Amino acid sequence: MKSEPRAPDAKASPADRRAFGRAQRTRCARGQWAESPQPDAKDRDPLGWLKASNRGRVPELVPVRHGRMLASPFTFYRGAASLMANDLAKLPHSGIATQLCGDAHLANFGFFASPERSLVFDINDFDETLQGPFDWDVRRLATLFVVAARDRKFKPRVGRDAVRQLAEAYRDRMRRFAQMDTLDAWYARLTSQTLLKLGAQDATELAVIRKARRSTSRVFASGATEIVDGRLMMREQPPFVYHDAKATAREIRRFRTGLPAFLAQYRASLPPERQRLFDRYELNDVTVLTPGVGSVGRRCFLLLLVADGVHPLFLQCKEACDSVLQAHLGPPLEQGSPGRRVVQGQKLAQAASDVFLGWAEAQGGRGFYVRQLRDMKASYKLEDFKPIDLLEFAEACGYSLARAHAKGGDAWAIDGYLGRSRTFNTALADFAEAYADVNQADWRRLKAAVASGKVAAVDLAEAAS
Repeated sequence: MKSEPRAPDAKASPADRRAFGRAQRTRCARGQWAESPQPDAKDRDPLGWLKASNRGRVPELVPVRHGRMLASPFTFYRGAASLMANDLAKLPHSGIATQLCGDAHLANFGFFASPERSLVFDINDFDETLQGPFDWDVRRLATLFVVAARDRKFKPRVGRDAVRQLAEAYRDRMRRFAQMDTLDAWYARLTSQTLLKLGAQDATELAVIRKARRSTSRVFASGATEIVDGRLMMREQPPFVYHDAKATAREIRRFRTGLPAFLAQYRASLPPERQRLFDRYELNDVTVLTPGVGSVGRRCFLLLLVADGVHPLFLQCKEACDSVLQAHLGPPLEQGSPGRRVVQGQKLAQAASDVFLGWAEAQGGRGFYVRQLRDMKASYKLEDFKPIDLLEFAEACGYSLARAHAKGGDAWAIDGYLGRSRTFNTALADFAEAYADVNQADWRRLKAAVASGKVAAVDLAEAAS
C-alpha cells in the first residue's frame, strides 16, 4: 500500500510547502469537493447517531435538545456536528491539517473584545476544536449558508452565491496570509472597522457593532442581577438563567460541592499576571446557564464574581467533552482535560482570546472550560438578514476562517492546494447544496420519529420548570 506524502516541516521553504499542497490534489482533486453522501445510504443512520451523541448529557435535558433541533433544518444542522463529521470522514479530503474550529457555522462567528479592548470579528466557539483537514471546517460553514438561505426563503441562487463568496474570500485571503510576514500574519485581526470596509455600512451591521460595544459585564449586571441581603446576586431568568430546577438540581448541587477545588484548578490554568487579576474577585453566586443548540444537555454554569463589592465579572463554565471529530481524526496532540483541548485550540486559532480563558475539572472528572460570558460579545441574527447581508457575511466569515487556518496551519500548503482557478468555488457550492438536501432529509426523519413516539422532545421552559 502506497504511503501518503508527509507534510513538510514548518521551516521548509515556502516553495516546498506550496508544492506539497499542489501535490495533495492527486489525493483529493478540487472537483471532488462536490461529492456528498446520499441521505438514504445504507451506512447512514441519523437516529442512531442522535442516540449516540446524547451519551453523557444530562438525561432530563435530552428531550430539550431534540425539541430545539426539531424547529427547522437550520436548528437541526446546528446540533448535528457529529453526524456531519461521520459523513465527512467517508469523503475524500485534502490531508492538509490545521487547527479546526470543528463546528464552523454562522452562529459561531461574531464580535468580542480583544484584551486591548478592540472589537474583533472572529470564531467564538471551539467546543469541537481539533487538528484536522482544513476542508472539514470549510464544508460545514459553506453548507450552513445554503441552509440559512432556504430558512429565510431566499431565491435558490442566493445560498449558492453566498458559498461562492465564502470560497473566493477564503481562497484570496489565504493567498495573502501565505505571502505576509510571519509575525504580521500571526497578529492579523479582522476588526469592526475592517469589516465595515469590506461591505456596505448597512443598518444590520452597524446595529450588531453597537450592540457589541454595549455588551459589557456592567451593562449585563444592570438587568441580570439584584441585591439580596446586601450582596449582588443573579436574578432568576428561566429558562435561560436559574438557580435550581427539576432537570438540573442534581448537577448544580454536585458542581457547588466541588467549587473550591474547581476554582483553584481554574486559577492555576491562567498565566501568573491574570491569576493576580482573578484574585481581586470574590464569588457571590452560581446559577445554571442554558447553552446553545449543539450543547443542550451538557453541563453549563454561570459564576458571578465581584471586586470591591460592586464590580461584576461573569464567568461561563461550560462542560468540555471529547471533540466529535476525535472518532475519525484521533485524539488531540497533547493529552489532558477536554477543557484544556478547547482552550489551547482556541488560543491557537483565534486572533485574540479572553483574558479569563482557562480550564478545570469538576467532581467526577468532568472537564470544563471557563470564559467571560459578556465581554463586548454580539452575533448576527439570521432573521434579520436580507440576501445582501448573507453575501457580505459570507465574505467576512471566509476572511475570518482563512485567518484562523493560516495561524493554526500552513497557509502556503493550503494556498498551493486551492490554486488560482475557481474549481474550488464551484465544487464547494455543489457540495453545500447537496448536503443541505441531506440535512433536510435527516431533519424530516427526526420529525417522523418524534411524531411516532420513538424520540421524545419537550419545550425548554417545561424542562427548566
